[in-house]
Amino acid sequence: MLDVAERAGVSKASVSRFIGDDRALLSDAIALRIEQAISELGYRPNQMARGLKRGRTRLIGMLVADIRNPYSIAVMHGVETACRAHGYSLVVCNTDRDDEQERQHLALLRSYNIEGLIVNTLGHHREELHELHREMPLVLVDRKVDGLDSDMVGLNNPQAVEMALTHLEQRGYRDMLLVTEPFDGTSSRIERVSSFQLQIAQRSGLTGAVLETGPSLATHLQDFLNTPANGPKALFCANGVAALACTLALREIGCRLFEDVGLIALDDLDWYPLVGNGITALAQPTAEIGARAFECLLKRLRGNVEAVRRLDFAPVLVERGSTQGPLR
Repeated sequence: MLDVAERAGVSKASVSRFIGDDRALLSDAIALRIEQAISELGYRPNQMARGLKRGRTRLIGMLVADIRNPYSIAVMHGVETACRAHGYSLVVCNTDRDDEQERQHLALLRSYNIEGLIVNTLGHHREELHELHREMPLVLVDRKVDGLDSDMVGLNNPQAVEMALTHLEQRGYRDMLLVTEPFDGTSSRIERVSSFQLQIAQRSGLTGAVLETGPSLATHLQDFLNTPANGPKALFCANGVAALACTLALREIGCRLFEDVGLIALDDLDWYPLVGNGITALAQPTAEIGARAFECLLKRLRGNVEAVRRLDFAPVLVERGSTQGPLR
């Protein structure tokens, strides 16, 4: 900074104003000289050091359980876009569904002096999360963390399940199988399964069962298809990962997509239209979920002390050929 000041013939304070939030205090001529000096010297301000000195880093942390999950990527993009629009940068840490990685990443994010945290993990390190929440605003995405009194943004899971079952029922399907990733304490998965079981019990014309993905998925799907039922069969995949696993397993067992079984999936992924005559989806507004998560965080950063809120978004039904109805 001193080299820039000497090259531009100005004070070090003027350079500090130029690279900070007080550039408007400088005359156009001085600002131009500083800009030219910075360009000639290749000066790059140390943003971390500036943030520590000011007590503000304009860094937002995001803890993600599995960065390979298309849902996580889409929500993260929504968060990052909103961060950028408000002058913040996003630091993303992927726990890879590993508790030790989560613990290390929480410590790392604290060392970066982040101003707020967005969490999409299992939250097994509750003490560390509670401690961070005492220091900064924290917003949950999609998954609850027991005992953590924080804003949460996600999908209206009971509504999504109701929409899926209603659509399948109207298309003539009567025997439903909900396929989900292993629960692993994930609140959204548990909520979807509970809603499915409750609504199946309330619909006298339907039967339903729940199946977790895993190495024996193809065998279990074959058993489901071979078991006599009260009517045509359909799968309800609880997210995009389960939808991919089911599609591969159905091909493995020689199922005619989608003549032998109907299929509807939560999330709407790019490859859905490419399978058969397309997979019907319940699209989540992931970009909006990410943006609203950041907006909730920003309000807290600006001093909002209202009671915590849960913002649940409705899915959008995208009809394709996988639920065209059983052959008659």
